[in-house]
Amino acid sequence: MSFDGLFTRAMTKELKETLQSGRINKIHQPYKNEIIMIIRANGKNHKLLLSAHPSYARMQLTEENYENPSVPPMFCMLLRKHLEGYMIEDIHQVGLDRMIVMEVKGRNEIGDVSYKQLIIEIMGRHSNIILVDKERNMILDSIKHISPSMNTHRTVLPGHEYRQPPEQDKRNPLEATTDTILRAIDFNSGKIDKQIVQNFAGLSPLAAKEVTHLAGLANQNTIPPSFLSLMKKMKEHQYKPTFISGEKEVFYSIDLEHVKGEKQSFSTLSNLLDRYFYQKAARDRVKQQANDLERFVKNEKEKNENKIKKLELTLEDAKKADHYQLLGELLTSNLYAVERGMKSIDVINYYDEEGETITIPLNPQKTPSDNAQLYFSKYQKAKNATKVVHEQIEKAKEEIQYFDQLLQQLESASTRDIEEIREELEEEGYLKTRKKTKKKKGNEKPLLEQYTSTDGESILVGKNNKQNDYLTNRVANKNDIWLHTKDIPGSHVVIKTDQPSEQTIKEAANIAAYFSKARESSSVPVDFTEVKQVKKPKGAKPGFVIYEGQQTVYVTPDLDLIRSLKKA
Repeated sequence: MSFDGLFTRAMTKELKETLQSGRINKIHQPYKNEIIMIIRANGKNHKLLLSAHPSYARMQLTEENYENPSVPPMFCMLLRKHLEGYMIEDIHQVGLDRMIVMEVKGRNEIGDVSYKQLIIEIMGRHSNIILVDKERNMILDSIKHISPSMNTHRTVLPGHEYRQPPEQDKRNPLEATTDTILRAIDFNSGKIDKQIVQNFAGLSPLAAKEVTHLAGLANQNTIPPSFLSLMKKMKEHQYKPTFISGEKEVFYSIDLEHVKGEKQSFSTLSNLLDRYFYQKAARDRVKQQANDLERFVKNEKEKNENKIKKLELTLEDAKKADHYQLLGELLTSNLYAVERGMKSIDVINYYDEEGETITIPLNPQKTPSDNAQLYFSKYQKAKNATKVVHEQIEKAKEEIQYFDQLLQQLESASTRDIEEIREELEEEGYLKTRKKTKKKKGNEKPLLEQYTSTDGESILVGKNNKQNDYLTNRVANKNDIWLHTKDIPGSHVVIKTDQPSEQTIKEAANIAAYFSKARESSSVPVDFTEVKQVKKPKGAKPGFVIYEGQQTVYVTPDLDLIRSLKKA
């Protein structure tokens, strides 16, 4: 856990310095568990994100953009009623808990001065955002309601008294001394890092492991100095927001020596969190929304894979066509020796140089000529099947390629992209058309992802097949540069110029590689050519094209580069 009590303390300081005395101008609720506030402070607007997401709960300033629903949820409407226009008097942490309180002051509907508290509880799946009338200590509402049957300690419902989560009665690490540290830890029982977490407030396992790492041998002589050294940094706010990408991604308010991997420092904790949480929560939301769609696409792909296996078995049987022809001809030549009721006959294979004898199985219920005709029928059927089976195998492979493409698109899709993918499957006949589907306006066009290269060139990306077709066939000019990962499912990318620099091509290729199945790979081959060299075959699946005259560049997807191009 990176967002522990000490990180919360650091974040509280950052938010207080930036937002205190600011005015809350706008409030949005783009998603079920997340609130965005636009706050005017120190002569500029700041975007504050409050999240009670069970996996990504946090409070931070953000530069990311969020799509707002056309109709705001009830909790958002209530926050607007009670907080818009209010001034932020203070932002403080409750002890060393992962709880931040925003104290606000304003005037209510009748003009009286009113004091409110917006309390953000960052506690995993128990995270919450609670609006409290400070003068009465009464809950006005919360983003998650907790009934008495759900929690016996406290109720979080409108009209109830606000009570904090139960205290854990741990020591304050910022006030620790060598003596208190030695009294708290039993060095004979081992697992010192776990003892640190159990006995001191605000310390996550991540911070505790840093203490034991700095202590080396981790005994009663080395633990106190390393513990106090780390706490000195925290107490004096000596922060160095660091993102570490190794076996797994980690962030913290300072550099962690015990975590190995590529390290990246940020100027603020909020910038650090923007990088760490980039698209994580969005992908989680989309995954939930597209769960049925992903399952359907995977099932359809699997059906076609199984179909190919069965067709290949049929193809093996079809290879017996020449053998059936041979048996029919040999039987015809020896009809005089066949009598009805025989189960088999041994004849000389006159096509064989050595004249070996061959046994021909017979149907005793059929006449000799009918038996011969049966083998010729099997020959003809097997011969015809070969052509049909090859065609069906190719068609099944095209279907697999199509569903592979959709699975890749679902990986990086937004909520809007999911709806377009669903519509595509309906139009292609894979899904039944929904009766209550809201019809789009005739002039509504797919929205493309937009980036700007360091040279100032516009780069457009299609994140699903509807967008790909629209980008390549409608938006792009014939001399623009078109890019796509080589033989790998991915997005169509277009540079809106006919003479891009080598740098711009590499940046666009990086985007193409990122929005492909090879996102996590290195040295990804990306083809680029002029749009006029890209053709869509008649009757081809959505998003499918063929192209020629291409050159290939190899890139390794770089998320930081892509984020910088998105902001440009």
